[in-house]
Amino acid sequence: MRQYSPDLTPPWKKPKPVPEVAAEPGLVVEEPGTGFCGAVIRCEAGTVTLEDRHGKHRVFPLERAGFLLEGRAVTLVRPPSTNPVRPSRTASGSVAVPGARARVARAGRIYVEGRHDAELVEKVWGDDLRIEGVVVEYLGGVDDLPAIVAEFAPGPDARLGVLVDHLVPGSKESRIAASVSSEHALVVGHPYIDIWEAVKPSAVGIEAWPRVPRGQDWKTGVCRALGWPSENTGAVWQAILQRVGSYRDLEPELLGRVEELIDFVTAAGDA
Repeated sequence: MRQYSPDLTPPWKKPKPVPEVAAEPGLVVEEPGTGFCGAVIRCEAGTVTLEDRHGKHRVFPLERAGFLLEGRAVTLVRPPSTNPVRPSRTASGSVAVPGARARVARAGRIYVEGRHDAELVEKVWGDDLRIEGVVVEYLGGVDDLPAIVAEFAPGPDARLGVLVDHLVPGSKESRIAASVSSEHALVVGHPYIDIWEAVKPSAVGIEAWPRVPRGQDWKTGVCRALGWPSENTGAVWQAILQRVGSYRDLEPELLGRVEELIDFVTAAGDA
C-alpha cells in the first residue's frame, strides 16, 4: 500500500521558511506594521531597540517574520554572544571607543560655573573628557574668574576654557569674561538664567520652563510653579539630572558651547 503525507498542499504553495538573522548593532531593518526603519542599537530578551535617522528610538518584540531586511521578511534573534550590547556612541554623541583608557591629564583645564552645571557636563561629556585628558574644575562664581586666570597663567600648551551662566551682552558676566579672554583663554556661556533651562522641557515631562518674576529665586519659583518641592532644590536637580540620557535631552545653545571649549582646550596639545 502507498503511504501518503497528511499534508496535501502542493510544494509550490507551501510558505518558504523565514530566515533567522542575528540582531547585531548597526543592522538596519524595517518593522512592517508601523513602517519604522532603523538600526539596531540594543537587543535584550524578547525585544529589540531601533534608532531611525532622526535619532528616535522604538522598542519592538522579537516575533517570527516580524521585520523586513532589504525588503524580505526575517526573524530577528538575539546575537549568540552573552555579553551585553555596548552602545556605539557616548552620551555626547561621539563614537564610543571600547576599552579606551583615560588619557594622562592635559595641562589645559575647563572651568564650569555652578555645581549643577559641572554635574551635567560630567554626565554627558564625561567619557569624552577622560579620553581627551581634559580635567573639569568647579567655578564657584564668575567674580572669582580673574584671580583663577591670573594664577593659572594660560599659555600655548596650557589653554583655559570657561563656561559661565547667563552670558549676555552688557551684563557683569560679559564684562568679566572680556577682561580675562585671550589667545589662550576662552570664556563662553549659555543664555539661560540657570542650567536647568538647558535641559529640554520634554525630557522632564513638562511643556515649557515657567517664567519666574524678576527678583525671585529662579529655582524656587520654578518648583512652586510646577508643584515640585521648593524646599530642596538640590534633590529636584538630581531628579532632573536622572532624566538626561544623552545630548539629545539638552538645548543646542549649551551643546555648542561645551563642544567649543573641548575643541579649544584639546587643540593646544594637538597643535
